[in-house]
Amino acid sequence: MTAPAVQINGLSKSYGKLSVLKHFSLDVTKGEFVSLVGPSGCGKTTLLKIIGGLEQPSSGEVLLDGLPPTQRRRDGQLGFVFQKPVLLPWRTLEQNIRLPLEILHPTDVNKQIPEILKEMSLAGFEKSYPQQLSGGMQQRAALARVFLYNPPQLLMDEPFGSVDEITRGYLNLELLKVWEKYKTTILFVTHSIEEAVLLSDRVVILSSRPAQINQVVTIDLPRPRSRETLNLEKFHNLVRCIRNTLNNNLSI
Repeated sequence: MTAPAVQINGLSKSYGKLSVLKHFSLDVTKGEFVSLVGPSGCGKTTLLKIIGGLEQPSSGEVLLDGLPPTQRRRDGQLGFVFQKPVLLPWRTLEQNIRLPLEILHPTDVNKQIPEILKEMSLAGFEKSYPQQLSGGMQQRAALARVFLYNPPQLLMDEPFGSVDEITRGYLNLELLKVWEKYKTTILFVTHSIEEAVLLSDRVVILSSRPAQINQVVTIDLPRPRSRETLNLEKFHNLVRCIRNTLNNNLSI
């Protein structure tokens, strides 16, 4: 039997007397898209940082394809997309996108750049600087940057939380398009229930701090998904189910 792409075993995290995570366990299969939702401050970002090896747990362990996150990150096998696109202002869009390849795979630095720019609707803006781009374009650049080197696992922390609703909907569809192509294993933190249902194979509902798993909802909507998915009765039923769980069981 193939080991899970992401294994989270009995994870706990405390800062002094403040308990943030408690006995958290979850397996994510290869190519699965899993969203984490829960009340603000419940520990979602802390969980993601531990999975990415940016913070150490108080107890428990995380394995990515059977290896520690710090090793996967050093080997260029783990990607991050944060709330802000984190583009270098002195580099053009194209230079920002190819930066990870310059570090990880210098001989492949120019491969697939035109293709990923086209996929993310950024063709024609290669020589533009971040300050010349809209917020949505900057976030698409962040997506292009990480999918260009295509890590097996990708951690996304509210990547579209800072853009307007219309742009967010467009970025969701762009993300779905590239994910369908690359089938990266994604853990995605969001406060938007609709976003979680549209994107995910499963939605993990977290409790109030210290975060534990309250419920895991399987999203059995057909793929590929599109704007039409938002009109399905099943879509609205799933959104309602998750919202009711949060309202009934969590302090928000």
